[in-house]
Amino acid sequence: MYRLLMGAAIAATATSAFAADAVSPIVMDQPIAAPHISGYVEAYLGGLYLTVPGDHATATTAGGAGRVNFPIDPRWNIQTDAMVDSLWLQGQNLYGYGGAVHAYWRDPSAYALGGFATITGYGGDGIGGESIYNFTAGPEAQVYLGNVTLYGQVYYGQLRANGSSDHFDDWGGRGVVRYFARDNLRFDAELGFSNLSISGEHLNTVSGALQAMYRFSGTPLSVFGRYQLDHETFSGSSGSINIHKYVIGLRASFGSDTLIDEDRNGATMDTYRPNFILPFAG
Repeated sequence: MYRLLMGAAIAATATSAFAADAVSPIVMDQPIAAPHISGYVEAYLGGLYLTVPGDHATATTAGGAGRVNFPIDPRWNIQTDAMVDSLWLQGQNLYGYGGAVHAYWRDPSAYALGGFATITGYGGDGIGGESIYNFTAGPEAQVYLGNVTLYGQVYYGQLRANGSSDHFDDWGGRGVVRYFARDNLRFDAELGFSNLSISGEHLNTVSGALQAMYRFSGTPLSVFGRYQLDHETFSGSSGSINIHKYVIGLRASFGSDTLIDEDRNGATMDTYRPNFILPFAG
């Protein structure tokens, strides 16, 4: 059971997010849009390169997400997310699926403040009959500075298997800077940290990512690309794991006119999503 949970803990993360027309003066003072439902669906395909001391492996990865924002009034919002990720590594398929809910107060010209909760299940080859899942919850906030959005989250949760009292404590945080070079051209830089621990053993992950997204003017379609590096270390071990992930994808939005409109008036929240690598499970 312990080995299975530790295998599940060897996780890399990635979420797709990015953004596109000259930044108009409205960016400096985003108006409050009339309340309406908005959101997007997206899908990605890419590769993963994993290195450990003296060895390496490659994998194919694919996944997608859908997010919908429901305004309660001009300020209060509920956003719901659904996502799935899949990985093909050395003849094995591993996957995860889950969702999130966000509740927050937003002034499009200043900031957003609220909280979120997530749940994710894991399955695939090598897991057997075990039902492994994790859940997290925590606060989140955004600050809007002209054509820049600052986004931060912290969370606590657990990684568990049904029918077992063993679990990993899971906590961490992430910070994101979104820069809108134009209303439909967005660049992201992200830095995150997570810690999984059980019985004095720890798996620490430091993540860094760069993203870019362009939305075709007058259409709901955007294209994006992302690179992320996860550096993982285990307590009591001198070795480490480096996981490089590259993806490209397509997003279809509704209820928004541009990427910055989506960021300030639509489905602006996202979450830290694991991309499961379980070569030691079983």
